[in-house]
Amino acid sequence: MGSLFRSEEMALCQLFLQSEAAYACVSELGELGLVQFRDLNPDVNAFQRKFVNEVRRCDEMERKLRYLEKEIKKDEIPMLDTGESPEAPQPREMIDLEATFEKLENELREVNQNAEALKRNFLELTELKHILRKTQVFFDEQEGGVNQTTESMTRALITDEARTAGASMGPVQLGYMEKSNEREDYLPCFVAGVILRERLPAFERMLWRACRGNVFLRQAMIETPLEDPTNGDQVHKSVFIIFFQGDQLKTRVKKICEGFRATLYPCPEAPADRREMAMGVMTRIEDLNTVLGQTQDHRHRVLVAAAKNLKNWFVKVRKIKAIYHTLNLFNLDVTQKCLIAECWVPLLDIETIQLALRRGTERSGSSVPPILNRMQTFENPPTYNRTNKFTKAFQALIDAYGVASYREMNPAPYTIITFPFLFAVMFGDLGHGAIMALFGLWMIRKEKGLAAQKTDNEIWNIFFGGRYIIFLMGVFSMYTGLIYNDIFSKSLNIFGSHWHMSYNKSTVMENKFLQLSPKGDYEGAPYPFGMDPIWQVAGANKIIFHNAYKMKISIIFGVIHMIFGVVMSWHNHTYFRNRISLLYEFIPQLVFLLLLFFYMVLLMFIKWIKFAATNEKPYSEACAPSILITFIDMVLFNTPKPAPEKCEIYMFTGQHFIQVLFVLVAVGCIPVMLLAKPILIMQARKQANEEVQPIAGATSDAETGGVSNGGGHGGGGGHEEEEELSEIFIHQSIHTIEYVLGSVSHTASYLRLWALSLAHAQLAEVLWTMVLSIGLKQEGPIGGIVLTCVFAFWAILTVGILVLMEGLSAFLHTLRLHWVEFQSKFYKGQGYAFQPFSFDAIIENGSASAEE
Repeated sequence: MGSLFRSEEMALCQLFLQSEAAYACVSELGELGLVQFRDLNPDVNAFQRKFVNEVRRCDEMERKLRYLEKEIKKDEIPMLDTGESPEAPQPREMIDLEATFEKLENELREVNQNAEALKRNFLELTELKHILRKTQVFFDEQEGGVNQTTESMTRALITDEARTAGASMGPVQLGYMEKSNEREDYLPCFVAGVILRERLPAFERMLWRACRGNVFLRQAMIETPLEDPTNGDQVHKSVFIIFFQGDQLKTRVKKICEGFRATLYPCPEAPADRREMAMGVMTRIEDLNTVLGQTQDHRHRVLVAAAKNLKNWFVKVRKIKAIYHTLNLFNLDVTQKCLIAECWVPLLDIETIQLALRRGTERSGSSVPPILNRMQTFENPPTYNRTNKFTKAFQALIDAYGVASYREMNPAPYTIITFPFLFAVMFGDLGHGAIMALFGLWMIRKEKGLAAQKTDNEIWNIFFGGRYIIFLMGVFSMYTGLIYNDIFSKSLNIFGSHWHMSYNKSTVMENKFLQLSPKGDYEGAPYPFGMDPIWQVAGANKIIFHNAYKMKISIIFGVIHMIFGVVMSWHNHTYFRNRISLLYEFIPQLVFLLLLFFYMVLLMFIKWIKFAATNEKPYSEACAPSILITFIDMVLFNTPKPAPEKCEIYMFTGQHFIQVLFVLVAVGCIPVMLLAKPILIMQARKQANEEVQPIAGATSDAETGGVSNGGGHGGGGGHEEEEELSEIFIHQSIHTIEYVLGSVSHTASYLRLWALSLAHAQLAEVLWTMVLSIGLKQEGPIGGIVLTCVFAFWAILTVGILVLMEGLSAFLHTLRLHWVEFQSKFYKGQGYAFQPFSFDAIIENGSASAEE
């Protein structure tokens, strides 16, 4: 079979490259993405490898590009992304790239430093402007004799004693007082500055406590927020002016201002000097605004020019770095002129790889062609399953359980059908399925644009990655919804019901336990497609009928699914030529499953075909036996209870003999599965040991020594062989017990199809009955408004609960049925994934390479 059903055949190859052509050849292989290189220097430190300096240079270039990207995003400049992937530059082009990035970084850093210095000067001048304005107000109020301040935040931090002393001395004169020979240390002076608004209350308390109330503080808020030049944040500040006397208080006040990171500014005492300084400040602010604008324009031009090429630069640098990381995995030959590599390649792509190597050699100008030799190995090759955008999501579901062993049967192609179908059995509703299918179809139609957005939202990425699964699950749910004849808990009467009610309306409305009679009310011909719509209004009988139907189809689908899984193991055994497992595992497992559980499925079909409500005894509805009781009696060898009058105990002639025979054969398969394989393996090993015994009569010293040594090793080997045989017995015992008990538990596990389908239908009916029907019962103009509001609420609950939550629940249950009940029959999942050296994967993941 092709690679769709099994992983690709892989080959371990040895590659010889000339040093001057190695870079170009590896670049071509990276564009191809079909070669997985092995590390031939596992014991060599990453910092001691040949191309470590080139890798460091690439790291430095990436750092500079990240700095440019951060500055571009800060200014919200759009980065041009053409979607194209430029080729990896030649090694000599690295110097040009480094020079370009160095020039851009230095220029941008210089511009940023100049802008920060200008903004800091602008902030200082702005704060000084506000200080001059506010202090002028303070002094004008004092000179005008205004006792009541107009500022919202004004406080005099003086003690009661000072206040009393001040009252006896007359009004306090703020500002500079002429020197007195007697009290020179107590000349009044002041300082002015700005402080963050949130620090002001603590600043006031500290001043009052440290200076013991011997200061006078006035403050006013700066209405407009100021920009912090360091980080660009908007901060709110306040202007303050502090009056005090003496050098000691001056020292304390300055230390407190320094501790609270308040900025002090010079403030002249004379009004004329303050006005003159204010005019100079305004002139400097205007000049700074002009220079700042020119600086920002220059910075913007630099960033816009860088934004046009930033994506391509990232791609180029990451490709260069990936190439040198890969070259570090190679070995140098003795002459130091040739690089030797080992790699896994798909067998079908060897010619394509050789062509890529020739292109790389021609591009580098080397005259020596590369050599690709296939090697013989006993290692397990990596598992490589080719996928496209449709099969990728289904393959991801399988790989999440475990990567398939090499050349093992791949369940993904079959999962494309079985996964959405089993999901739809639980989620079957025409309306809900249509919502899901339309959502999946929208993502498929817009996939190019949505994929180009590259969002970091994990939930959205999961939905988008599984868009084809969502679409198929919606389509299959629409199909099963038609089979159930269920659309938002209601039915479609397309062909007309084949039941005709013979009761009058009052009888039907007053008796909720009333049921239709199959003999008188049923036409005898089934509904053409799906269920008859009358079952949606059947009352209490509706759940009974749906339960019986969905429970049986769950068991039928489950048994068929498990049998298909066992049949898949036959393909594995025949491909790997494992004759023992084929005869003594596959056949007993299949016989055990067919004779017990598939027989139970046959009984369901026999019951549906032979027994009906319209038939006469012994094939009437009253004579139909219970399948569950019949199966229990079969396994326990019980005699069925006597049948009602004119009814038969068994469904067909010879049923008891066939059931006893089936159970005995099924039970007989258990010891075959348990013992046959270990015993045959033990016999085969004994026979192999007898064939390598030494020839009798060997007398030479060399031969005697060889025999004695061989006997010595044989003793050790026999002990190891006993351990291996005991492990085989234990493993086979676990495998057999797991299969036998699992056949019962897995069959019961498929009843989740019935349970979730019933729960989904009941939730839909509850939402219709308790929400939407309220709006539908309203009449008149107000009824339209009520219906609109109720419909919106019903739609939100339908999408949120029945589509999203119930859909997620059904998805997880379907995933469990595939991982445990289906894949456990044949799938080991003990391989490791093929991880080729691919530029596309490296760029998509946003990293240069995967360092191990």
